[in-house]
Amino acid sequence: MRRRGVRALQAVAFDSIGTGYNEAFPAKGGQLACGEWLLDELETGAEVLDVGCGTGEPTAGRLLAGGLRVTGIDLSDGMLALARRTVPQAVYHRIDMYDLATERAATAWDLPGLGPAAAGRFAAATAFFSLILLAQDEVPTVLRRIRRLLRPGGLLALGMVEADLDHAALPFLGTTLRITGYLREDLERVLTGAGFAVEEQFGMPYAPASTSLPPEEQLFLRCRRVG
Repeated sequence: MRRRGVRALQAVAFDSIGTGYNEAFPAKGGQLACGEWLLDELETGAEVLDVGCGTGEPTAGRLLAGGLRVTGIDLSDGMLALARRTVPQAVYHRIDMYDLATERAATAWDLPGLGPAAAGRFAAATAFFSLILLAQDEVPTVLRRIRRLLRPGGLLALGMVEADLDHAALPFLGTTLRITGYLREDLERVLTGAGFAVEEQFGMPYAPASTSLPPEEQLFLRCRRVG
């Protein structure tokens, strides 16, 4: 199956997962710490793109409470519906993250504000465990497209799973998803190649609140657009 179709099916899977995601992953310390970094670095009213916003919590909610403006994107209608109820102050759009900063954003998705004309629009972006749904050869492309939407010196807060996985089929909350992970030194190289400087990274061991999911090492990186 072509990659675009795989991403669409994974979005449908998240429609059914819904609030089960937050129940399985209730602790969000790494995301909250990255959110505080953005609040410390950005001016009031700065615009942030939340890539794979999920239910809107905790990222969109915390950034809005701190005085930032948030645009959340997701491919899952179910997750977007939850986000609109949970954090209604944000702006949400349904779009395949692979199409950010491309003509498809303006044409296929009717979102010119996320297409090529929006280059430099955002002060920062967040992507917490959304890029894990891409294959490894797609991740650099999406990172470069996110970079294009950031202003010079714009910030990126990223969360990934530390694992040497490339679109591997794994059981996940009652369904099967294709998951990608990186070893931390490999992830740094990918980010550098996509035009980001990694200013800080830290790992956090995490045991999901679900006996069907194994413990994992979560990586959080604070990055800045170069150039």
